[in-house]
Amino acid sequence: MLLPDFDVHWKRYVSDAYDISTVPAFMARWWGEYAIARDPQFDARVTGLERRAAYECTDPAEAKALLEEASDVRHVAARTEPGQ
Repeated sequence: MLLPDFDVHWKRYVSDAYDISTVPAFMARWWGEYAIARDPQFDARVTGLERRAAYECTDPAEAKALLEEASDVRHVAARTEPGQ
């Protein structure tokens, strides 16, 4: 599922753009997505947190906390270096 999303995002924000200023943000976003996809623990953690927030929580504050935790995991993943 990652590659089709990448292609859509690439076409929308980079390949058809006349302004290359979007490239650093694009690369940062997709490096994080790749880092999560290549690490089953990151992937399971983020997916689980987002699924719980969307389908299991009845308390908005709890759902917000779960999504904030998922966001934190995404930020950690985005900061990983190749080979880590």
